[in-house]
Amino acid sequence: MSVSDPPVTGDSAVEQPAAAKAETARPRARSRSAAVGENAPAKRQGRSATAPARREKLKVASLATLMEVVATYLPEADQARIRDAYRLSDEAHLGQFRSSGEPYICHPIAVAEICAGWKLDSESIMAALLHDTLEDSGVHKGDLVARFGSDVAELVDGLSKIERIAFSSRELQQAESFRKMLLAMARDVRVILIKLADRLHNMQTLDAVSPDRRHRIATETLDIYAPIASRLGLYQVYNDLLDLSFKHQHPMRYRVLNKALQAARGNRREVLARILDGVQRALPEAGINAEIISREKSIYGIHRKMKEKSLSFSQVLDIFGFRVIVDTVPQCYLAMGALHATFKPVPGRFKDYIAIPKLNNYQSLHTTLAGPFGTPVEFQIRTREMQRIAESGVAAHWLYKAEEESFSDLQKLTHRWLQSLLDIQSNTGDALEFIEHVKVDLFPDAVYVFTPRGEIRALPRGATVVDYAYSVHTDIGNQAVSANINNEEAALRTELQNGDVVEVLTDAEAKPNPTWLNFVRTAKARSEIRHYLRTMEYGDSVKLGRRMLEHALGAVQVDISVVDPAKLDQAVRDAGVKNLEELHADIGVGKRLAQVEARALALRIAGKPTPAMLIPQLAPMMIRGNESGAVSYAPCCNPVPGDPIVGHLRGAHGLIVHWRRCKTAQRNRDKDRDRWIDVQWANEPGTLFRSEIELVVHSERGVLGKVAAEISAGDGNIVNVSMEEDASATGLMSFAVQVRDRVHLAQLLRRLRGIPEVRKVSRRH
Repeated sequence: MSVSDPPVTGDSAVEQPAAAKAETARPRARSRSAAVGENAPAKRQGRSATAPARREKLKVASLATLMEVVATYLPEADQARIRDAYRLSDEAHLGQFRSSGEPYICHPIAVAEICAGWKLDSESIMAALLHDTLEDSGVHKGDLVARFGSDVAELVDGLSKIERIAFSSRELQQAESFRKMLLAMARDVRVILIKLADRLHNMQTLDAVSPDRRHRIATETLDIYAPIASRLGLYQVYNDLLDLSFKHQHPMRYRVLNKALQAARGNRREVLARILDGVQRALPEAGINAEIISREKSIYGIHRKMKEKSLSFSQVLDIFGFRVIVDTVPQCYLAMGALHATFKPVPGRFKDYIAIPKLNNYQSLHTTLAGPFGTPVEFQIRTREMQRIAESGVAAHWLYKAEEESFSDLQKLTHRWLQSLLDIQSNTGDALEFIEHVKVDLFPDAVYVFTPRGEIRALPRGATVVDYAYSVHTDIGNQAVSANINNEEAALRTELQNGDVVEVLTDAEAKPNPTWLNFVRTAKARSEIRHYLRTMEYGDSVKLGRRMLEHALGAVQVDISVVDPAKLDQAVRDAGVKNLEELHADIGVGKRLAQVEARALALRIAGKPTPAMLIPQLAPMMIRGNESGAVSYAPCCNPVPGDPIVGHLRGAHGLIVHWRRCKTAQRNRDKDRDRWIDVQWANEPGTLFRSEIELVVHSERGVLGKVAAEISAGDGNIVNVSMEEDASATGLMSFAVQVRDRVHLAQLLRRLRGIPEVRKVSRRH
């Protein structure tokens, strides 16, 4: 996924070809002065000699209009600094055009106008004007520090892409750029506010680029930037980004739905007028002074509802609604009562986000009423402060201060989330893994659970007991062994539901299980588990890496025990690590390939390739079963001793052992053959191994007990069980059991086939 747009998208300048640039530079400078200068009218636009002309119904940005907004809340001294930032940006972008044909300076001015609309401080406005200068125009960070101060320079640097570093892939470069921006945001939330303004203007002017790029940028916006806007409570920006993304992803669908929406406005005008008339009478009679605003569901929201619920446009009944704005929280509930007395409420369609706010501190009462002719209409009831937060989130009451006690409730929530990004970063070394964690944490839906003391905790939908435990404290997550949910015992993988009261039981001797990574949903839990496994099992990784490297060195006929220590130490440092132990650890967790490192070491030591280096003969590596977290067994096939196996070196996950005929392994081996190695079981593996079996049974009373007793009698250990029944009195049982090897598993299966109620037994790969 792209996290930094190429110049043609408008995130950065589009430089003219040399001939065209020479031909148009002087006239263009004059045109820009007329178009965007301090005293210029806002109508005229510059045009590019090469970019296609385009006419959009968008207000053309100018310094004059920007300064009109800024003058309403900033002192003259700050206004002078903003003009100075404009002059540098104007000079830096001289000769640069957007793909629409506009002078490039129009873009940073437009971004600054959006930020000024949020009443951000002068440093933010200046950074918005300068946000592309480090990337596109040769301006250095030191220049910004000297001229505007370190705050502005840091903001601009946090917004700049990483383009001057060599990366192994475009995907990694994009991930690094996005990680840089998020970490800068964690230190200063103004970074993401400016970036969202930047992205919003780019989406508004995206028609000038090619359809493929429009689709890619729209997808990136939908996946990353819109969820961040929602998480920060910037609902107006969130909805605008959703609609614009949908427009560029699916232009035909957008046009069809937009046309249908225009028609629906006329068809439902009479109904909505009667509802509004009833509300305007009912609220004053109840002594409530309220502002009533009509609202309309976004086109993307209509499309999403149609898709999720398989509805036609005519079946989406909450396209139009009303927002009731009152002065106090008690008046919200009084207004709801008055509305329910006027129109009948639709059962099951009431949500109280005032008592339990959303993750981004959004608060409102939502209720759906049956209006005239039975038409359901949604009402949102909130205070004026809630309305400001709903529209502009963190930016609604901007007070940028370092002391947490000066923050609003929303800013405190945002501050905690941003700080969690720093925690995740400290536990994550890989940029792609970091982005994966952040995306997991951007779920718009949530479940609300209670601690035993009655405190509310919000978690992403699908979160488990382990997620909850880590949200309370890292040590509780690391030592969790089971839980009580609503005073009933529950497993750690149990998904939490709204209203659950959760108590986590811990054991000081317990430690995180690698299998938890298969079901946790929050970024914090995932990063903490991986951090613990990497830290506490470092010794295991070193041991495994040593075995793998020695095994690979043997294939190229190198015995490092007889190599001169100084020569070996130099060869290891040339590999980019501090010492041999660090190299072993990297190999053990899968960051490096033993075969590649062995050949490189052998070449550095010998000085020239030998025949053995050119055609290495690798014997299978032995798997003993006691390698701890450095070796894991693929949950897709659950191999046990006796099965033919193959090993996959997956980055930061160590060695993953698959059954050789596993479909997942067969599919992935063709994609990345260098990371697959031959392995085989040692003669006597020293542990038990998980396997999964399925039974089709005749559902009679006590059959589960019979099956469990037979497994226990066969010396099998049950670790998980589930059962499904159908109308024909046939049940499907699934057991996860621990066995010694394939022979032991076969003995268990024979015992189970002897139970009269069991119709079929099979092992699940």
